[in-house]
Amino acid sequence: MVATLRIRSTLAAGVMAAGLLQFGQGAYIHAKAALAQVLLERAWYRTLKERTETRPWSWADTWPVARLKVPALDIDQIVLDGESGNVLAFAPGRLKGSAPAGTRGRVVISGHRDTHFRFLEEIASGELLLLEYPDGSERRFRVAGTRIVDTSVRNGDWLYSSADGLTLMTCYPFDAVRPGGAMRYLVDAEPA
Repeated sequence: MVATLRIRSTLAAGVMAAGLLQFGQGAYIHAKAALAQVLLERAWYRTLKERTETRPWSWADTWPVARLKVPALDIDQIVLDGESGNVLAFAPGRLKGSAPAGTRGRVVISGHRDTHFRFLEEIASGELLLLEYPDGSERRFRVAGTRIVDTSVRNGDWLYSSADGLTLMTCYPFDAVRPGGAMRYLVDAEPA
């Protein structure tokens, strides 16, 4: 009887410790994400003020290149340079090979469907999109349409274009359980 109680107590303590560990890890991730947003904001304002590439933290391999706003949906996000997993964990990223922020050409910005770009599911044709650049200028775009592409059967022509504009890209479908996949949801916008 005493041995059974001891085993149950040990198991209960182990389950409680595992639960506390899981809770702590979840709280850590949210705290890290909140701190990252503060650091991104600071880096953006320093970029605007100093007109230089300002990394949000010393070991970052990216920096803010634009600020994306969708007024109708109350969206305001810092856009980082690059599309690596490290970049997209903190903010949407400008794809290498697309037009650099502040220049003419097609700017392509990618973001995760379940975080920063979740709002793409709600965006409508005609919606106003604003891109603010490090030099303080702002470009206005209107959503021309959306499309879904299968990246496994296309060679990338669906993405890059010499036409002036903005494309927002995320994985599709929005409610998929598994990350990644070959399908992409694109929002194409033209200069307003």
